[in-house]
Amino acid sequence: MNITLVAGARPNFIKIAPIIEAIHNKQTEGFLLNYRLVHTGQHYDENLSGAFFEELSIPAPHVNLGVGSGTQAEQTAAIMIGFEKELQENPCDVVLVVGDVTSTMACAIVAKKAHVKVAHVEAGIRSGDLTMPEEINRIVTDSLTDYFFTTSEYANENLRQLGVEVPKIFFVGNVMIDTLRKHECRFKKPPLWDDLKLKNKNYLVMTLHRPSNVDSEQLVKKLIDQIIKLSKGYPIIFPVHPRTQKLLNALHLNFKNLHYVNPLGYLEFNYLVKHALAIITDSGGITEEATVMDIPCITLRNTTERPETCTIGTNVLVGNDPKKIKKAFKTLFSGTWKKGSIPELWDGHAAKRIVNHLTTIV
Repeated sequence: MNITLVAGARPNFIKIAPIIEAIHNKQTEGFLLNYRLVHTGQHYDENLSGAFFEELSIPAPHVNLGVGSGTQAEQTAAIMIGFEKELQENPCDVVLVVGDVTSTMACAIVAKKAHVKVAHVEAGIRSGDLTMPEEINRIVTDSLTDYFFTTSEYANENLRQLGVEVPKIFFVGNVMIDTLRKHECRFKKPPLWDDLKLKNKNYLVMTLHRPSNVDSEQLVKKLIDQIIKLSKGYPIIFPVHPRTQKLLNALHLNFKNLHYVNPLGYLEFNYLVKHALAIITDSGGITEEATVMDIPCITLRNTTERPETCTIGTNVLVGNDPKKIKKAFKTLFSGTWKKGSIPELWDGHAAKRIVNHLTTIV
């Protein structure tokens, strides 16, 4: 069996790494299982792309489509053109896409039009918010998918309500957590730890990149002003996403305890998360990692496609509502943050289950 694996952005690399390892393990058992790794080039910044291959021991991609920057439409079109040629030159039995980035949707469309089966890892998750490009990507991808690999019962139920046949749904767990568990012992202290004299559980980590939070100068300023006022002087480490950097440069926000840093590699970033007092974010994936590492997580969104991080884990949604943000910080500093637990099958073996299923269904 020949599998084409698609990765295009930082979250994809984290999810694809354990799948490649599981394929290699299956090959050593004598299975005729071959894969071709296609990097679309959606993320082209070295800190958001190349470094992850080295850190997570991902083999060099067989091809990089080199899509680069552009609008949603420009990136989608470029990915589809490049991937169509890739499939024509390198036929396969199944295209496996992960997550919900532009590359996921674009390659699923191309595969389906080429009459190639599509397997979607992290299928069925929904936020219900159509203002998010990722939500549209999820809906389109799942409408074309043949094999649905899911992370939770919430995702299973979403798919059943859409009319997906139950035998096509495979509850396997969360490949993000496979990567987290494998590399947790390798997390490394970034240089900024000593430079800023950080101490365990004595600082906060913040990430912002959602258009709903960073496309308005006024909103960004308001959010950061409030977070600074509520932070009680604790250092706030803010790895700045490229799309956010331009806005921050224009705002000239200077606070003694707010530290802008360049995007960090996987091992250094998760070292900071593991030892933080709390996380402030608008990312979905970070809420999963925080839940497994039992770190309080304040999410600056009104919806989430990962509700298990709230109902089971350590995550709380506050949107950009000043009252909810204030309440979350009050709970955090009072030491009464809810105790989370780890969702079912988030045990580090999801990729193995995925590959085991692929060997029997494709």
